[in-house]
Amino acid sequence: MPALQHVLHPKETQLRTLRGEVYECLTQNILPFWINNMIDTKRGGWYGQMTGRGELVKEAPRGAILYGRLLWTLSAAYRVLNVEAYLDAASMTKNYILEHFVDHEYGGTYWSVTADGEPLDTKKQFYAQGFMLYGFSEYARATGDDDALKMAQDLFKVIEQHAWDSEHGGYIEACTRDWCPIEDMRLSAKDENFPKSQNTHLHIIEPYANMMKEGDSSPLAGAVARLIELFCTRILNPTTHHLDLFFDMDWRRMSRTESYGHDIECSWLLHEAALALGDADIIKKVEPIVRAVAKASEKGLQADGSLIYEGEPDGSHFDRDRHWWVQAEAVVGFFNIYQHFGDEAALDKALRVWEYIKEHLIDREHGEWYWSIREDGSVNLDDDHAGFWKCPYHNSRMCMELIERIDAMLVS
Repeated sequence: MPALQHVLHPKETQLRTLRGEVYECLTQNILPFWINNMIDTKRGGWYGQMTGRGELVKEAPRGAILYGRLLWTLSAAYRVLNVEAYLDAASMTKNYILEHFVDHEYGGTYWSVTADGEPLDTKKQFYAQGFMLYGFSEYARATGDDDALKMAQDLFKVIEQHAWDSEHGGYIEACTRDWCPIEDMRLSAKDENFPKSQNTHLHIIEPYANMMKEGDSSPLAGAVARLIELFCTRILNPTTHHLDLFFDMDWRRMSRTESYGHDIECSWLLHEAALALGDADIIKKVEPIVRAVAKASEKGLQADGSLIYEGEPDGSHFDRDRHWWVQAEAVVGFFNIYQHFGDEAALDKALRVWEYIKEHLIDREHGEWYWSIREDGSVNLDDDHAGFWKCPYHNSRMCMELIERIDAMLVS
């Protein structure tokens, strides 16, 4: 954790209770589900899918995003909690990625492999390269492993060499296996087919900032500073303070949808990047934007304390599902505003989201969290309980962020 800028006098009892609850959630609910249910003991690695109704799909493809996020989660859990079982699972994940996902001919990692570990979709989606970098940088941070650090450095070079747009700035979405242009650049079927997105930039600055914590800041510092500038001048909508989602090569804004989950997630990740960079002028520039983006996300707050996913600015459409990842990021984002700026109303928002999670999203019978709660209050069992996009990264990170932040605040 970066050093705190503001010394607070925290509500100690509240914070200690919150820390205890998220520690229990992490160690008794989330991580045991994965370790006990999702490891393929015959073929190695992790199974690619469990449906929302608890059916394990052993032959499901295995995605780079799932594996990169699992590597980050388990490495961070070992670093924060010093439990050998988490290190064992992280090491298994690292080795599986190196053996099955890494493209030893062209570099980078594949988008997906089969259940038997053979290359399936070999495109190079830079969002996935970013998550692989996130995972390897965290493993190196937790263990000092030189091979993991080298892999993280190689992935950084891949992203900078093949994704950076030297003419207009910013990072493109995808390439073919051998780094040639690709027609369909979409991250998923629900996304629009534009060459640049807020989401990919967010999940490139995230691992870059994490890698800086290793102490080797060059040339990372320049890349992080450049990304911060892009968020402040290109991705941030200067009128609404929401983050616009999709862009042309020359940064024309191609979407009006407001994503409240990405807004609140970006607010704290952008702040984290600035603090990791440690440049006083950049921090001074970023902090009002951090607060403005977090405030803009409150448009999605509901009377029950939860945060809905997204909506149109004119109110013509809202996705009112309470997605698991949105709630997790809301807790961290609002807590960050409290921690660094002394805003007790933001702490109340974080605590209310956490109460919603405890009451509705945590699957206390099987472990893990549900994908979402529908607008009518029913549990969404149609989407995965674990899978290509459903992993323990958002909710585990929420728990670990609160553990580390609360510990730092109570010490100070």
